[in-house]
Amino acid sequence: MPLKPYKTTGPAEETWRVFRIMSEFVEGFEMLGSLGPAISVFGSARTPECDPYYKLAEQLGAELVKREFAVITGGGPGIMEAANKGAYEAGGQSIGLNIYLPQEQAANRYQTISLDFRYFFCRKLMFMKYATGLVCFPGGFGTMDEFFESMTLIQTEKTEPFPVMLVGEEFWNPLVDWIRDCQLEKYNYVSDGDLDLFTITDDVCAVADRMREHAENKIRQAEETADSATPNWQLPLADGTYQGKPPTGTPAPKRPVDDFDS
Repeated sequence: MPLKPYKTTGPAEETWRVFRIMSEFVEGFEMLGSLGPAISVFGSARTPECDPYYKLAEQLGAELVKREFAVITGGGPGIMEAANKGAYEAGGQSIGLNIYLPQEQAANRYQTISLDFRYFFCRKLMFMKYATGLVCFPGGFGTMDEFFESMTLIQTEKTEPFPVMLVGEEFWNPLVDWIRDCQLEKYNYVSDGDLDLFTITDDVCAVADRMREHAENKIRQAEETADSATPNWQLPLADGTYQGKPPTGTPAPKRPVDDFDS
């Protein structure tokens, strides 16, 4: 029996899904568009308050606020709560991008701006679009997803390079060893320079200083190159929306529709 396409919803439902997706983008753009320089912080929701990385994330949140950054997290517990808490208690902007989950995410209480998302891809864009840098603490699949998303955007030049800082040498060094030994040296799937797209450290003050240095350099460059007729400028963000060039190559020949029904 040939396999046939199937649909779980009708055309009307799919159309409304598009509008729900659009509404999440619009709300995010409206709420975060005037935020100013911000840093996105990722890490495990399972990190307990007694964990040293929780304390470091809390310290980082405060250090980023001291350097005039807002802090963006996924709004949940663990590392996300710690970074939000540090920013909130330091008197800064503390943003939580919460997600609807089957198990229901518990939103932390340290959010000055709170947004709720049904769709991971809408939420992910907000993490990147309104950040001038990213910090990843130890975490699971979600943290890895955000880390490699940033690597892809920088590597493919879909965005300007921005600081990606990995906190936790003991956690991250084995991953870097695998990237170097397997992806680079054995299979040649990445380039030497790709290992320079991120920095590993245990010093959260150095992380905050690096973010401030990057922001100041971008501001300085913008001021030096600004057109006098258009003095307003915006700090470049990690949104990954550079248009780039269209793909090249010869497309495959079209086949008759009947081929798919045989």
